[in-house]
Amino acid sequence: MDLDVDLLVVGAGPTGLFAAYYAGFRDLATAVVDALPEPGGQITAMYPEKMILDVAGFPAVRGRDLVDALVTQAGQWNPTYLLGRQARTLAPVDGKLHVGLADGATVRAGAVLLTAGIGEFKPRPLVAGEGWLGRGLVHFVPALDAHVGQDVVVVGGGDSAFDWALALAPIAGSVTVVHRRATFRAHPPTVRQVRDLGVRIITDAQVTRIGGDGRVAEVEVDVKDSGSEVLPAQTVVAALGFTADLGPIESWGLELDHRAVVVDQTMRTALDGVYAAGDVATYPGKVKLIATGFGEAATAVNNIAVALDPDAHLFPGHSSDAR
Repeated sequence: MDLDVDLLVVGAGPTGLFAAYYAGFRDLATAVVDALPEPGGQITAMYPEKMILDVAGFPAVRGRDLVDALVTQAGQWNPTYLLGRQARTLAPVDGKLHVGLADGATVRAGAVLLTAGIGEFKPRPLVAGEGWLGRGLVHFVPALDAHVGQDVVVVGGGDSAFDWALALAPIAGSVTVVHRRATFRAHPPTVRQVRDLGVRIITDAQVTRIGGDGRVAEVEVDVKDSGSEVLPAQTVVAALGFTADLGPIESWGLELDHRAVVVDQTMRTALDGVYAAGDVATYPGKVKLIATGFGEAATAVNNIAVALDPDAHLFPGHSSDAR
């Protein structure tokens, strides 16, 4: 089914959801498209249970709770969600931008706002885990409660690995972190918190084998200078990072810099009618934070409102004055 809107937001992560709210506030008919089946982007797919500490006004907010609040906020204006549907092509036609979706539908929009985050991402595989995915091997932890009382082995030395260890330690039977180096990429205070919880950390080590009868039951770890050790495990979290690319967006003719879309101070890209905000956008001095994305979304939408209607004001007034 084809659709006509004022604004198409490509990406349903936090920045895209806030853009949908703000577009409604500016009285723009809006649709949000995302290849993932649920809103929330990386948060929903990768760390829904993680506590996020750098959103203004929240000392800490759980990822899934932030997404739920953003969906509720945007819902005031009834945006159309096109989830599980990848945006593939972009073409200007008769003063509109036609965006072709993977299912063959076309969205005709006055403007397009890219909020695609890091783009399409794939977890890096655990070599010893081949064949175990979905049978005790996971890359992310959608629900902490599923691991109550379990022995959990977390593989990796970055922020995600230590975030999962920190979240699981209070409820799991045991948590062990296995990392192939002696040093960590994770934020040092998080590493200290994990150590303070008594989590065992094995460094200079590789997971060489996963065993079990149909489901994970044990993990063999080869530790430098001390040989092999077998650990009990009902869950293995392979937090080894991920690879990402912009997918079809890269072929749209945008100016790119290190897989990010170059924008000006209005968040406009090199293509007429196309804007970008959040992690997908770049400019000198860019800082990639959720909070930054929120501000960029508001900047983009206000400039889009004027581009679509030159008689509109760039600054619409405060939302607190609208009720």
